[in-house]
Amino acid sequence: MALFYCDLSNEICSPKGLPASTLFERKRSEAEINQRDFQELINFWNPKLARRLIRNRFKRDASLWMIKVDGALAGYGWSLRGSTIEPHFIRIGQHDVHLFDYYVAPAYRGRGLNPALVNQILQILAEEHCGRAFIEVADWNYPQLSSIRKTPFRRLGHARKITIGRQAFVWWIAD
Repeated sequence: MALFYCDLSNEICSPKGLPASTLFERKRSEAEINQRDFQELINFWNPKLARRLIRNRFKRDASLWMIKVDGALAGYGWSLRGSTIEPHFIRIGQHDVHLFDYYVAPAYRGRGLNPALVNQILQILAEEHCGRAFIEVADWNYPQLSSIRKTPFRRLGHARKITIGRQAFVWWIAD
């Protein structure tokens, strides 16, 4: 995995060049998600597992961030302040934020929506006085690696992780 960080005390620019019909929404509970969006969220993948993951994430105080185009859900991502959903490569401080599980629907790919969503999230987290943001990308995920280059994230390094229970064993790999 390639690991990235962003110092949120630096100025974060708002996303630019998006159609006026592009909206960003933050949800902090399942009850805040309208039924149509919820059905799309769970049907992007395995509905039974998606429902369980969504409930678990909200129980842990994660935020769901959605990007919509012309009112339709185009993509989403998650953030969690002060911890991670599963054991991570590094320790996350109480004011740090972990961004994870980003997805853009196939019909909306190639429009710059993922970096726009990430930049919007970083700007809001900076306004909320968070410390640093962390995100990781699989080495094989070239579209996501390209997307991260369009955000303020900077490369922290490469690592491999094996998790046994809640214990992560991490090997840093020279770049």
